[in-house]
Amino acid sequence: FPVVLLLELNGLVVGILNAYAHFTIPAISPLVWNVVIMAFLIGTKPLFEGDDEMYAYAIGVLAGTAVQFAMALPVLRRVGFELEIHFDWRDPRVRRVLVLMLPVTIGLGLINFNVLVNSVLGALVSEEAPRAIDAAFRIYMLPQGMFSVAIATVLFPALSRLAARRDLDGLRDLCSNGTRLIFLLLLPAAAATIALAEPITRLVYQRGAFDAQSTDQVATALFWFSFSLPFSGVNLLLTRTFFSLQRPWDTTKLAVVNITVNIAVSVALYKPFGIAGIVVGTAASSLVMAFAQGAVLRRHLHGRLAGRETANAVARMTVAAAAFGATAYGAWYVLDQAAGRSLLGQVVSVGGGLLAGLAVYVALVIAMRVPEAAQVRDLV
Repeated sequence: FPVVLLLELNGLVVGILNAYAHFTIPAISPLVWNVVIMAFLIGTKPLFEGDDEMYAYAIGVLAGTAVQFAMALPVLRRVGFELEIHFDWRDPRVRRVLVLMLPVTIGLGLINFNVLVNSVLGALVSEEAPRAIDAAFRIYMLPQGMFSVAIATVLFPALSRLAARRDLDGLRDLCSNGTRLIFLLLLPAAAATIALAEPITRLVYQRGAFDAQSTDQVATALFWFSFSLPFSGVNLLLTRTFFSLQRPWDTTKLAVVNITVNIAVSVALYKPFGIAGIVVGTAASSLVMAFAQGAVLRRHLHGRLAGRETANAVARMTVAAAAFGATAYGAWYVLDQAAGRSLLGQVVSVGGGLLAGLAVYVALVIAMRVPEAAQVRDLV
């Protein structure tokens, strides 16, 4: 219970800090959270035996969550906020938040229903399939968290300010620019996990009871997940744009479409294609969701989201991403033959392949004059 309360308070504080363009502490506090948990696990585990060792983890989570929350409080005070407890449920602002929360909560529940669908269908394929899909999803979410979550989080306050001023032109421009930035960063990430699905999975997981067959299953899921990576990232930004317009019910209704597509495609494909068929269902639903959100959002913004400009930029990025994948695989293959399959050898071959692919991608998007590449270069 204390952890849940602290997480809720931390979410509130982080939202306020983001609204004031303070992103540093919210960005590093999860890292500190993990460090504190690991420190408590190491320090308190000897105090417990057998099943009681779970208490060491529980204490670590509580301590990490408390530290994470405490880190944000000084910054909160600097922007002029003090946390005070009030119980006034009739406050119109509180009631407005509760009204807006309802569709968001339902929508999140509906999206998480996709996880249940994957687990149920995976269990019909094999005992190992649900674990393989989950393991692949964890790798898939790494670039998602690094890039699309970061972009959506940074842009959300600006989107909300533009929506509050009813500056629809500015909102369209910012949303379009954010969409292209997500494609710029996630297309090469998708190319990497498509081209190097098996080497990456082997490096991350294959040891102990996790054998070559397990690697093959996870790599298959990761390969097919990867095709939806850019669209899943764009969905996150478009959803935040709906929230900035205070139209959360739209995303909730579209989440029903998302689930329907996922179930229909997964049920149709899981028998002939196994794990791949289930994951293709998830990927297809992300693609449909992105286009559906874009279509509905265009109506609310009374204009196109720079569709032609975005399509041209994404086409050039896709060419560069294909070159990334081909280069990464070629470099990995050469280094794999030379360095072998020891842990260090795999780090060298996978890391070398990714660096080679990245160099080619950066060179190509700059040579093809992708505008968002210049934005990222200026930030660096």
